[in-house]
Amino acid sequence: MVITDSPWSAFDHDRMLDALAARENFPVAARLLPARHRDDLRAVYGYARLVDDIGDEAPRGQRADLLDLVDDDLDRVYKGGTPKLPQLRRLAGTVHAHRIPAEPFRRLVEANRQDQVVHRYETFDQLVEYCALSADPVGRIVLHVFGAHDAGLERASDRVCTALQIIEHCQDVAEDHRDGRVYLPAEDLRRFGCQDGDLARAVTPTRLRGVLALEAGRAADLLDEGAAALMKGLSGWARVAVGGYVAGGRAALAALAGSGYDVLAHPPRPRRAAVLAGWARALGRG
Repeated sequence: MVITDSPWSAFDHDRMLDALAARENFPVAARLLPARHRDDLRAVYGYARLVDDIGDEAPRGQRADLLDLVDDDLDRVYKGGTPKLPQLRRLAGTVHAHRIPAEPFRRLVEANRQDQVVHRYETFDQLVEYCALSADPVGRIVLHVFGAHDAGLERASDRVCTALQIIEHCQDVAEDHRDGRVYLPAEDLRRFGCQDGDLARAVTPTRLRGVLALEAGRAADLLDEGAAALMKGLSGWARVAVGGYVAGGRAALAALAGSGYDVLAHPPRPRRAAVLAGWARALGRG
């Protein structure tokens, strides 16, 4: 993201959503979904991408102020005013049409504020708590978009979203480390004898692969647990969309395992065919 006097005008939502589908295990851009759902998801992911780009790519001295702008615009959305940022103007229609509460949007901002001061996590439980800010809100918003937001489905969605976030942390070890962040639990790194320099190598050392296999296994358990409840409780387009998320996560796990957890040489990404096949299997499980 380039920060200028008007940094938001060049944001391309359609290309952003396609990039998410290819890059982040979220195949939500599928032409299979009706236009009304695609438009709402574009608005949601446009907001999430804006907040993440501020937290990750804006000049460090501007990040807090830019996140304040987002918070101020959320106030305008929920008070019936006109937001200043185009992403928030697009989001306003989706928020009002589906009566989405403000909390999950606020939590995404909070996650990016936390990223500015917390760069490592001691335990897996602490990482899960972070995912409750950085990932779980997106799933809850998506459930609202599809009108399927009871408490049980939200709990199941949280498990799936936390799993997807942990999978991405496993894929992006090198990138995160270059940015000064480590999302692998420190106690697990110590348990396997890893040193900080291991995260910057050209090829993933065996001891670090052990940590990645551990975290991926935990993510797989969360994904399976949450997916079972979601796929049983959802119907229609909601089930189709969530089946895509689940398939993306499982394909990413398979890609990690297939690479022998060598995420430093070439971060493993799932093939589109594997995601589509997994999507079909997810939908067929009833």
